[in-house]
Amino acid sequence: MKAAVMEEFEKPLVVQNVADPECGADEVVVHVKANGVCRSDWHAWVGDFEWLGLKPELPHILGHEFAGVVEEVGKDVTRFKKGDRVVIPFTIGCGSCGCCQTGHQNVCENLQVFGFATSGSYAQYTRVPKADLNLVHLPEAIDFTTAASLGCRFMTSFHAVADISGVQAGDYFTIYGAGGVGLAAAQIATTLGARVIVVDIDDSKLEMARSLGAVAGVNSKKENPVEAVMNITNGGSDITYDALGIAETCQSSILSLKNRGTHVQVGLTTQADKGMISLPTDLIVAKELQIKGSLGMQPHRYKSLLAMVESGQLQPGKLVSKTISLEESSTILESMNQYGTVGSVIIDRF
Repeated sequence: MKAAVMEEFEKPLVVQNVADPECGADEVVVHVKANGVCRSDWHAWVGDFEWLGLKPELPHILGHEFAGVVEEVGKDVTRFKKGDRVVIPFTIGCGSCGCCQTGHQNVCENLQVFGFATSGSYAQYTRVPKADLNLVHLPEAIDFTTAASLGCRFMTSFHAVADISGVQAGDYFTIYGAGGVGLAAAQIATTLGARVIVVDIDDSKLEMARSLGAVAGVNSKKENPVEAVMNITNGGSDITYDALGIAETCQSSILSLKNRGTHVQVGLTTQADKGMISLPTDLIVAKELQIKGSLGMQPHRYKSLLAMVESGQLQPGKLVSKTISLEESSTILESMNQYGTVGSVIIDRF
């Protein structure tokens, strides 16, 4: 099969023919029809995440935001057959730990992150472990490009906004970072009735956020974002959401909260912070703030997400700014050094 292989960190991926994946007893092999190029791929490409044990060994095939068709089915798989349309969360559960047994496969105690611990989906075919637990049926009404855009960004935001944040209609919901995760959160929070404010340094991304329902956009290059949010909300946001994961956005998010507000951390750090960011601890205590983390989404929550997509309540396809060939994936990764992408970029030509 054809795949884009990472042979060196921060170097162009090498598109080449590699061996097809072998299908184990509890696995399926999927023919990839569309795959998102995600900032998490960029993190892996630059060699981040060794502090999480997720720095991939080279050579490696990236990719974790994919949709496709089942090509081969292992003998122990019962829920899927050849020809089924499928999509997958990027968090691969084991099925036997306490978290998996209680429906929280996204934080499995033996978690494998697809495309990091496993070979990924920048390829014509990819292998899914423990398919009955981790794979999700894709309705016919949702095309593969839209399904790939759900990938990690949209479904991560769905879980974080709908399940973790506690958002209520009328709440001010402030998002720091208008990349794919932040823009997805803007659409989802708006759909759930929140008044969304988005902070970024790029006016074009702020304009896209407004088109998705944000009531205000703040360019943090032009004004102090914390002061701006405090003024817009008349005292602080009910919920803040760091979609980027750098010290500036994490700290500013927390400083933008009202008393007893909730901060949701979704963005992961870079080499600059290596997983450790200083927080305003005394303010967290004095204002009784809640700090919550959120990772991915469980497979069983896809039913609600996909139903909202089918009904038109959520439109992840609006976030797709560009489709590309597999050969163009390196160019997109390189552009992420300067936060050069708007919305989601999807590989649909292999």
